[in-house]
Amino acid sequence: MSSEAPFVRVATEDAVTTLTLDSPHNRNALSRRLMAELTAGLAGAAADPEVRAVVLTHAGKVFCAGADLSEATGADPTVGPRGLVDLQRAIVDCAKPVIAVIDGHARAGGLGLVGAADLAIAGPAATFAFTEVRLGLAPAVISLPLRPKLDPRAASRYYLTGEVFDAAEAARIGLITRAADAPEAAEVALKELLDALRLGSPQGLAHSKRLANAEVVRSFERDADELVELSARLFGSEEAQEGMRSFLEKRPARWVR
Repeated sequence: MSSEAPFVRVATEDAVTTLTLDSPHNRNALSRRLMAELTAGLAGAAADPEVRAVVLTHAGKVFCAGADLSEATGADPTVGPRGLVDLQRAIVDCAKPVIAVIDGHARAGGLGLVGAADLAIAGPAATFAFTEVRLGLAPAVISLPLRPKLDPRAASRYYLTGEVFDAAEAARIGLITRAADAPEAAEVALKELLDALRLGSPQGLAHSKRLANAEVVRSFERDADELVELSARLFGSEEAQEGMRSFLEKRPARWVR
């Protein structure tokens, strides 16, 4: 057995499984290992008859930085996007309600995790941004759970500008369920939701979740393959290579005016 610390910590108590992203070396980026551990944690919670809900949260000041750019190249450019599609779909298909709790920075692919969750609470330190446009990319596969939920005008603005926005704005546009103005308020909001979910029957929760996610599931079934191909094509483009280099080198990309 490996003694290496997990990238996703798993704990179950009082009918709730908590999955904590804890990969500080890359700001909880969506590496293959982190996605595999998160998928396994979801499967474990789904298989436990005593679990009524899953909490997806994070250690440190970053919820999730998005794709792990160190893994963005490979023989098959569809592997990364397909892996994120599968992870998002695992959150959507999990029979237990998933609550995302964010009190740090969420960027790019990290917003796909937030969008796939059934409920989301953000604290005062939470910030959000669709940064893909500044790297020569687009929020392709994360649009699968997000487009059915986001206000269309807000999606246009934040997809196109890459602007950072706060928890209150995230709640206004449909990205999250509730914005809390203090960490204590976020804890109270989470407790209220979990107390309510513990009153639900496993069957009732599973089928109610399926009803609520009907449009999201249709989005995956209709558009997943097309958006995986788009994402792979963009990641392999010259512009995206320049965008990722400029990000890693902490300099403006050559198209910036």
